[in-house]
Amino acid sequence: MEPKMEHVSVTLPVSNEPLIVTSVGSRKSLKRHWNQLSRFQKNLACIFLAGCCIFYIVFFMLPLDDPSRSSDSNVIDSLEHIQIAPFKERHERVIAQSVVKEVKLTDSHREGNPATEEPQAVAVGQPPDTSPGPARLEIVREEPKEIVDNEENVLEENHRAAFPGAKDFKGPTNERQRAVVEAFQHSWKGYKEYAWGHDNLKPISMGYSDWFGLGLTIIDSLDTLYIMDLQDEFDEARTWVEKYLKFDVNREVNLFEVTIRVVGGLLSAYHLSGDRMFLDKAIDLGNRLLPCFDSPSGIPFSDVNIGTLTAHAPKWSPDSSTSEVTTIQLEFRDLSRSAENPVFENVAARVNLKVHELDKNEGLVPIFINANTGLFRNFATVSLGARADSYYEYLLKQWLQTGKKNDDYLIEDYRQAMSGVLNQLVRTTPNEKHVYIGELINGKDFKPKMDHLTCYLPGTLLLGYKNGMPKTHHRLATDLLETCYQTYMKQPTQLAPEITYFNVNGESETDIYVKTNDAHNLLRPEFIESLYYFYAITGNRTYQDMGWTIFQAFNRYTKVKNGYTSIGNVKNPLNTRPRDMMETFWLGETLKYFYLLFSDDRNEIDLDRYVFNSEAHPLPIRDHV
Repeated sequence: MEPKMEHVSVTLPVSNEPLIVTSVGSRKSLKRHWNQLSRFQKNLACIFLAGCCIFYIVFFMLPLDDPSRSSDSNVIDSLEHIQIAPFKERHERVIAQSVVKEVKLTDSHREGNPATEEPQAVAVGQPPDTSPGPARLEIVREEPKEIVDNEENVLEENHRAAFPGAKDFKGPTNERQRAVVEAFQHSWKGYKEYAWGHDNLKPISMGYSDWFGLGLTIIDSLDTLYIMDLQDEFDEARTWVEKYLKFDVNREVNLFEVTIRVVGGLLSAYHLSGDRMFLDKAIDLGNRLLPCFDSPSGIPFSDVNIGTLTAHAPKWSPDSSTSEVTTIQLEFRDLSRSAENPVFENVAARVNLKVHELDKNEGLVPIFINANTGLFRNFATVSLGARADSYYEYLLKQWLQTGKKNDDYLIEDYRQAMSGVLNQLVRTTPNEKHVYIGELINGKDFKPKMDHLTCYLPGTLLLGYKNGMPKTHHRLATDLLETCYQTYMKQPTQLAPEITYFNVNGESETDIYVKTNDAHNLLRPEFIESLYYFYAITGNRTYQDMGWTIFQAFNRYTKVKNGYTSIGNVKNPLNTRPRDMMETFWLGETLKYFYLLFSDDRNEIDLDRYVFNSEAHPLPIRDHV
């Protein structure tokens, strides 16, 4: 039996007179018609009315930039410092051809010239509030003029030419350098669009990741922008630092990471540009890091709250990493000399002395040290990779930074440590004769494992040789550089894994092999850093060709629509497993070293006048100290 169908017919009056509904009878007629509708028809009518109400509220009652309408699910409501959205690519200039009638909005809550108003506070990742609030329309007649966005005025005011002592860079001079600049601009564009003011870009999901909430990508990129002569981008970054980088916030940070990235980045930008603002920011942050040194032993705690000024050991361990407490001295010394305040250098130098006085294994140090006792952890791993690498790097570089004093205990510690490396950690594979550096587990058992981080050492060894270290350092540097290159070339992607293992007694079919869990690549700079030192010191362009091969591999396997991403598998070109993370050191280190490596002028950064910190930020060598 077919279901009964209901029909409703509505008869419209036919008349030339307007229909005016005023009587009670008419209202009852509407109610009767409503009651005659089916349930389905009533539901449709209700849905239509609800949609009309929502449309009216959204498009007529809410302001366009109301936070409740934001589609950004990553907004951090509790983040306490102000950040801004990307600048416009270039602000349009409007030339009035005749007398202009301009409609202005005058806000009843703002008095004075709107162009001089400070930006309003905004949630992280959202554009500044431009809604006029309660306003009235006012017609203003003006003479023909050029209207320039206030943000462009800021950029012009901050142009590097205004600062005395600025170092001059000419920009890229060849196709390889231009390719690196293009890679940087591609990365920067994605960061500006999706992560501006945040620490890291997530280029695939078009989001961001915050570690300390200090705009790390911007700070790490300042000197790279300056060296590449990207003036507009540098001015954008400078404006953000001046107006929105705040340290009086309740936030936990790591002493080591913030020192090499933020203090180092600000100091380098200061020295290259001559802009005192960067130094003032570094001094503010340096003062907030000083509580770390208030420990029972003088070995600094690893973490500090820069708002409450309280320091403590890491939550995961009572110990600090040895590299963390010994890789702050370049920055703290330069901060003291630049600020003419000895306190920063003094606290960092005391750490040097305490570590110098500890017992070591032929100059080699364990990877952990305790801030309460001031002692190394017993039976900890000895490595030139993670948690120890930059201890050895900073022994040499501090000596260079202070004018190469012959009686400096730091260079003696460095010589002894490199002797220990040669005697205890260097091995050669049985078939292909690859020279590599292993680790001592429990301080004694050799393990044929080498972190990609260790590939900084060839460049450091060659820098030492340039400044008087023995020929054995040069030989090890050359052999180790070739091995590091092979960790790239042995992979189908021509990108190195995070960790490489080496054949000792035939346990592997190949002399170089990678375990599945170690096959990721984080866009790290260490090998490119070493190639740069080899080119800058020797002038041999073979190292440029090696670097170009690797740069092309990065472009092939890590470039995505909105930047570059670390990958999870260098062993399979068809399944690289992108990890959706662009680390700050990609812009701050890797691309900077590529750019300098490909320079026609190998002295673009004079290694007799500058020393690079562990985050590739150049700091001046001071012969008089």
